[in-house]
Amino acid sequence: MTAPGNNYCELDDLAESTEFLAKTRHHIHHNPELSFHEVDTSELVAQNLAQWGYQVTRNVGGHGVVATLKVGHGTRSVSVRADMDALPILEETGLPYASRHAGRMHACGHDGHTTMLLGAARHLAATRNFSGTVHLVFQPAEEAGRNSGAQQMIADGLFERFPCDAIFGLHNHPGYPAGTFMFGSGPFMAASDTVKITIHGRGGHAARPHLAVDPILIAGSLVMALQSVVSRNIDPTQTAIVTIGMLNAGIAANVIPESASMALSVRSFSPAVREQLQQRITELVTLHVQGYGGRVEIDYQQGYPVLVNTEAEAEFARGVAEELVGPARVIAPFGPVTGSEDFAYYLQHKPGCFLRLGNGDTPMLHNASYDFTDGNLTVGAAYWARLVERFLGQEKIA
Repeated sequence: MTAPGNNYCELDDLAESTEFLAKTRHHIHHNPELSFHEVDTSELVAQNLAQWGYQVTRNVGGHGVVATLKVGHGTRSVSVRADMDALPILEETGLPYASRHAGRMHACGHDGHTTMLLGAARHLAATRNFSGTVHLVFQPAEEAGRNSGAQQMIADGLFERFPCDAIFGLHNHPGYPAGTFMFGSGPFMAASDTVKITIHGRGGHAARPHLAVDPILIAGSLVMALQSVVSRNIDPTQTAIVTIGMLNAGIAANVIPESASMALSVRSFSPAVREQLQQRITELVTLHVQGYGGRVEIDYQQGYPVLVNTEAEAEFARGVAEELVGPARVIAPFGPVTGSEDFAYYLQHKPGCFLRLGNGDTPMLHNASYDFTDGNLTVGAAYWARLVERFLGQEKIA
């Protein structure tokens, strides 16, 4: 870590940007766009960055935008990423800037993430207080679950076209005080897999169950059996989650249906545990259904991998936060976080750190009443500006 100096970005340096940042976020929040459809958001981002003097590359991995600024003769480079997409949720905040599109909402704070990075971009372009190259990565489709924006930007040559020595990103975190930073090294966020199960029985009359193979009975029994996977198969010192989020069957009380369907969310923090979960769930479901005389189809979909922060970059990022807001507003170590993030794909290629920023006492993420805290906008923008300045050297460039 470079020795701290007194010429890096401070919170007060972003005070004059408060109105601009709030207006920008409210505009993005009012006009949400779902994964793979971030046309207007990416154009807003690109236009601002071009106006501030960045070399702007559009349509990276879809609607992705990468803004590059090289200052001085420094040879190091750093990337910072923000996500842009919204969720298919009907907003219930009642805010004056609430979504104008029914069924679309920024319920995860990506409007805030994008705005914070824009605030940092504006400050960095005005001050140019570094020597080296910064790439600002505005990513689409983080919420996609599979074939996400990170995967598509990487496939489109992100790291070959915009090489960097490290990459950083963050996500807001309701339930912790706004302006509080949280860090962890190593496995920090979970791998997330989805399992779709279709149980085929034999339909019949409710009055003659002995002539049928009841898929609802099988599904109900399977719900309980699946609870044993973590409690009796996974090392108790490891973190793993199996949640049954969907169970559908039948349309009438007096009819035994032909089939029942289930969907599971499976979370883990190590490749070995992830593999063990898939093997055990597949075996248990198959044999359990067969034991009742049914037949089963299992579609096991691996989603985002474990997000693993590298130790040196996590320590560097933590140090920047302590300089900016003081040690009392920094929590380290923090985690593990059982949510998942496609930022994990970047960290399979480059060292870096993904961190959390407290959003205050707000509803949880993906909730129809959630809203990003505007007070975090200057904090996040100042943090990203300072991190870039610290990573790319401490001498002011004329």
